[in-house]
Amino acid sequence: MLEHYKILTITHKNTNLNKLGKYVIDDASQQKLEALKNAFGFGELMYLSTCNRVLYFFTSTQVLDADFQERFFLQVNPQLNNGSLSCLPDIVEYYDGKEALMHLFEVASSMNSLVVGEREILRQLREAYDQSKAWGLTGDDIRMAMNKAIETAKAVYSNTRIGEKPVSVVSLAIQKLLASKQPKDARILLVGAGQTNKLVAKFLNKHGYSNVTVFNRTLEKAQALADLLKGKALPLGDLADYKAGFDVMIVCTGATKAIINPDLYQSLLNNESGDKLAIDLSIPNNIAAETVESFDMEYIEIEDLRQLAEANISFREKEVEHGREIIIENIYTFQKLYKERQITRALREVPSAVKEVKNHAMNTVFKKELEDLDEEALDLLNRMMSYMEKRCISIPMEAAKKSVLR
Repeated sequence: MLEHYKILTITHKNTNLNKLGKYVIDDASQQKLEALKNAFGFGELMYLSTCNRVLYFFTSTQVLDADFQERFFLQVNPQLNNGSLSCLPDIVEYYDGKEALMHLFEVASSMNSLVVGEREILRQLREAYDQSKAWGLTGDDIRMAMNKAIETAKAVYSNTRIGEKPVSVVSLAIQKLLASKQPKDARILLVGAGQTNKLVAKFLNKHGYSNVTVFNRTLEKAQALADLLKGKALPLGDLADYKAGFDVMIVCTGATKAIINPDLYQSLLNNESGDKLAIDLSIPNNIAAETVESFDMEYIEIEDLRQLAEANISFREKEVEHGREIIIENIYTFQKLYKERQITRALREVPSAVKEVKNHAMNTVFKKELEDLDEEALDLLNRMMSYMEKRCISIPMEAAKKSVLR
């Protein structure tokens, strides 16, 4: 009953992400996806591409064997060489029937994600479906599957703890900052403007911190983060002369040795006392060990955050089993729903067929006899025929629904 549901997918689990681009549709458009759908005679097609997965969800009776996969991905990318084609058996995951739906529901529920429990994939999946639908590539079957996938994902997020406990070191660092009860106008020094501190800046902006001074070797990069936070940007060389004090220091640079030594830290304090919060997200550490030992500070280093992140990942992975139980239940209910929908489709012609029989009887078969009836009798007959028409339509519909529920 569900065997025509198919999925071909390549993810972070089986291939280097740098190679994933070979198997996506370059500049995916309605025309290119229609060509793919028509080339293989798919009934429906949905296409999802993210930074760590490409997924083709379609309806077909074809067998997804090695020959099919090679022809499929050559259609996706005619430039694939023999090396890229020969590795398909090792990197392609393929599913059909209930297994395809199981995989779809797991993807929607972020149980198959690079970071388990992150909800971004559900948004990406919905947008992919909306785009495929807008291009006329999908129909009732994928609509039903996607509706159930979204419903299932919401149930997983609501009834498990799969999304609890941050798993990125940056989000954990921000959690530590929030736990320290720093006021929104706390003076924050952000040393470094690389990818890590870009993410830090986004979190600071989200939580309303704006009294931020960004130091970086390239002033242009520092200014970009400062603009986001409505803060200030200064070259890293000016750090030693900075005299405005600080409450929080977040450090992450590409330096291969510690740059916040005791003398520099003493200068940055500008004769202030009291505990400070220092977060070191660098590898190796950018805040020297002797600095931590010499001053009163709450010190948070990346190694502690990494260990906590690994513990949180293990916690989320344990919740995956609870999520699978929910998915299995939803697969079962989807089977019944799909069977009922199939029967409804099959009986779609019943109303018009019954109406046609009624009209034929009154306008052709019994036309002459009806002409002899008075107005009152004819009205009664019409009402009786309308009642019979409705019952003749509803009886098979009700019987079909009961058969599904058994």
